[in-house]
Amino acid sequence: MSLAVDKLAKRYGETAVFDNVSLDVAPGEFVAIVGESGVGKSTLLNCLAGLDTWDEGTVSMDGTDLATLDDEARALLRRRRIGFVFQAFHVLPHLDVAQNVGLPLMLLGQQDDARVQRMLDAVGLAGLGARLPQQLSGGQLQRVAIARALVHRPAYLLADEPTGNLDPATATRVMDVLLAQTREHGASVVLVTHSVTAAARADRVLHLTSEGIRAG
Repeated sequence: MSLAVDKLAKRYGETAVFDNVSLDVAPGEFVAIVGESGVGKSTLLNCLAGLDTWDEGTVSMDGTDLATLDDEARALLRRRRIGFVFQAFHVLPHLDVAQNVGLPLMLLGQQDDARVQRMLDAVGLAGLGARLPQQLSGGQLQRVAIARALVHRPAYLLADEPTGNLDPATATRVMDVLLAQTREHGASVVLVTHSVTAAARADRVLHLTSEGIRAG
């Protein structure tokens, strides 16, 4: 069970976003992908999740080539197998914290209030489940996003600059929570980041350029 990318290329018209990207992520491994702004780190992450398309190469998850799946099948795979942490949090403002965290379970028909509460406790948000997102700090919102991404115990956590909007101290705490929870659930992690500090926490660092990807 692994994530495998082979000779992936993405273009907008004649302009290459990235080319010839190959990587494998082993079960339970934490891989950080770094690179200059505009080199396509977020686009690559979206391709890994089947949220974006690509022009050449393959993305395979647990032996399934994502290009062979239609939109509905990709959505179902994401719902079951992937947790995604966005830089901009993307919590739903009209839902309280517990409802935001429990959303993946609800979509799977596995609503479990006790599991949601355990996740809130684990990420340091005990007692805040009834609050609305606008009542939380940036660091608390990112922990909501991490809890939501992990509550259904996905095999893969994909994180797009999860500390990018946070001050250094809060960023460290968020990374601590992310790592503790992914280790506990055995998830493989792919993190894209500008942060040298965040990347240093990974098992392996890869450097993305427009020509491909290499060990960092």
